[in-house]
Amino acid sequence: MVVKEKTVEKQVVFEGRIVTVRKDKALLETGEEAPRELVIHSGGVCVVPLTDKNEIIMVRQFRYAFMEPLLEVPAGKLEPGEDHRDAGLRELSEETGASCSSFEYLGVCYPSVAYLTEKIHMYLARGLDFGSAHTDEGEYLDVERIPLDEAYRMVMDGEIPDAKTQIAVLKTYAVVKGK
Repeated sequence: MVVKEKTVEKQVVFEGRIVTVRKDKALLETGEEAPRELVIHSGGVCVVPLTDKNEIIMVRQFRYAFMEPLLEVPAGKLEPGEDHRDAGLRELSEETGASCSSFEYLGVCYPSVAYLTEKIHMYLARGLDFGSAHTDEGEYLDVERIPLDEAYRMVMDGEIPDAKTQIAVLKTYAVVKGK
């Protein structure tokens, strides 16, 4: 049986540039109160840029939380109120220098449903035309071309641990292979 909850108290514990941390109290249908901890995030977007040769344009960048460089699809944070489609096109251009003639919505994923409010919108970009990348200040990354079949294998073999990249690559693989 699913028990619904109602927020009865909110307390901001930390407010940062990217996230806000909140301690809430929830009232359950049973009348009990339960503590809840949330990380509030404005959301994000990721893009699978797929070339005419079925290569995914990916980025490798150092991720401080894991102290290692990770291979990912281009992605970024939504500014409050920003349209996720516009943000996806912006990130595609900034990180890869590409524009596209086709921009297909692949859906949304919730990367960690127990405590994080972030939603990541996913897109497939095709019909790519390349210019110069123009990353954000302090953003350092290497751009790599990975064949779709190889990216799929890397996800399945655990070589790509990033959740948004795994989901976006698997969805792209299903779209391209007609599954």
